[in-house]
This record gives sequence, C-alpha cells and structure tokens, in this order.
Amino acid sequence: MPTVEPVKLSSSVPTTPPNDSLPKYLQEDDMTQERKDFVSSLPIEKGWVANHLHQYQGFWHTTRQLHGVLTCQKHFQAQDSDILLVTNPKSGTTWLKALTFALVNRLDYVDHPENHPLLKNNPHELVPFLEVKLYIENQVPDLTTLTSPRIFSSHLPYVSLPKSVSDSACKLVYLCRNPKDTFVSLWHFTNNLRLKEKGANSLEEAFEKFCRGVSLSGPYWDHVLDYWKASLERPERVLFLKFEELKQEPALHLRRLAEFLGCPFSPEEEASGLVDSILKLCSFDNLSNLEVNKTGILSSGEEYKAFFRRGEVGDWKNHLTSEMIQRMDKITEEKMQASGLKF
Repeated sequence: MPTVEPVKLSSSVPTTPPNDSLPKYLQEDDMTQERKDFVSSLPIEKGWVANHLHQYQGFWHTTRQLHGVLTCQKHFQAQDSDILLVTNPKSGTTWLKALTFALVNRLDYVDHPENHPLLKNNPHELVPFLEVKLYIENQVPDLTTLTSPRIFSSHLPYVSLPKSVSDSACKLVYLCRNPKDTFVSLWHFTNNLRLKEKGANSLEEAFEKFCRGVSLSGPYWDHVLDYWKASLERPERVLFLKFEELKQEPALHLRRLAEFLGCPFSPEEEASGLVDSILKLCSFDNLSNLEVNKTGILSSGEEYKAFFRRGEVGDWKNHLTSEMIQRMDKITEEKMQASGLKF
C-alpha cells in the first residue's frame, strides 16, 4: 500500500529565517536584495490580506507569492506525465484537487477505502501548489521522490507558466467559476485570513478592486480567457471545466477528466459504482466534515476549515446589490463577447 510522503526541500538555494510573528502568507521580507529591487520596480497596489500586491506579466501577486512565481519559473522542470491543476483563486480548487487525486490513485485504495489519504489529509497537502507551497520560500524542492504521474496545482496565469510546462506534454486541467461567485468566495476567504487588528475588507472596497482586476492572480477575466483560448488551440493538452457544470453533472465531468488524463473508467469499474464512490468521497459534505479539515492547519498558517465555506452555485445573490450585479455582468460581457465563452 503506497504512502503519502511530503515533498522534501533541498538547501541548494539559501533561505532567510522568516519573521515568526506573522503567518507565512503575510511575510514579505524573505528575499535577496536583487529580487527586492526587481519587485520594487513593479506596479503596486494595496493587498486584500498581505500589505501589497505586485503586477507581474499583467497579473497581481502578493509579495510572497511573487517570490514563489519567480523561483518556480526558474527552477521547475515539468515531465511529460505531469498533471497541473490550474484555477483562479476560489474557483473550486480544493474540490478539483480531491477529485483528481482520487481519480489518478483509485486503484491503490479500491480494496481498502478506509485507508484513503483524503480521509486523513487535506487536498492541499496531497496536491501541493507550485508557486504557493513548493517554491514559495526561496527553496528548490526535491521532486524526485514523487511517483508518476505527479500532480501539482497552481494559480499561475497562462503567460506565467514555467517554460518547461509548454515544452513538455504534461496535461493542464483548468477549472473556472462564475465571476460573481468567485468574488464573493474570495472576499469571505481573504477576510478570514486577515489579522484581527486590521479588520475586514468591506464588500464595496473588495468589489471595486476585483472589478479593476486587482485581486490575487487577477484580472480574473484575463486569467480565465487565456486558458480558454489555450484549451481551444491545444485540446489534447488543456481541459477547460466550469464549476457550475461540474456541480450539475459531476459524474459526466469526472468521466471527461478521466478520459483526458488517459485513465478512463473500465466497464468493471463502472459496474462496481466506482464513479459514485469517488464523487461521494470528494463531496463537499464529506470532506468538510472530516476531523482533519475541521482542525488542521497548513504549514503556511491557514486553517483547513477556511477552504470549506459553502461550495454552492449562486451565493452571490445573497451579497451583491443590483448595481454590483449589473456592473460585473457588463464587464464579463465586454471581456467574453468575442471568445464564445459564457457563464
């Protein structure tokens, strides 16, 4: 029975001791002077959680995340068998990680479902972020211990993917979500991460930033459109999924995902009900009620439970005013009209 091993970090790139008084996702000073000088040359805005957002290659990143983006671009070497799960933040990332991990590793646990890693580990630990986890601390991770296919996740814009990704035959799975639900989920999530003494971001302030494109890995619309175009140009490499469609017909899209990744369900697996078993294991109700996801904390300081709020379609109706809805719908229509992509 295989075991889940944490990714080891090598010491080939020196590190600076972090400021222990802050959670890791708020730390900004773990950089060489050369990199600090580069980051200081970029456009800057006030952050939603961390103090700053920096615009790099047209998209916004926290200081700490940008550090990971630059290190990942320099050092990550993709393999042809790799699977990269990409989302704009708060678009169903946790669910996609769970589904893909369970799908790819299904033969290892079919006879002993009680030993499944998802029952004892948060999906974000089983499928690590490239730029937010593996390369975030100016370290080069040792990925040689990972079995094939390696599964990683990312919020990276298409333009910022490491060159080795485009040079390889690795598969990209992109999950998008209606921008109104994405915004509301992001607003809730970032307020949960803010230090208490800083207070919450108002809905109006956050909405204004999101509409201007100033959000983590934003502009949202550009992020989505670049992967949509890539999926049309290279359908054998990029699978484009919608959160709403996945919620409506999960079995259909799980089978699509399996076909795309080259591991379709066999007639015997279909007859045994394995599709439904995976969907049940990875459901919001099941994952959110596991003890590990109620009490666990990521190494970067975020509580696991912060990743499980509602997981529903249409929650924006409970938060946005009619003026906000009209404004975001207008932006979405203007951005998407020539692409053929609709929500």
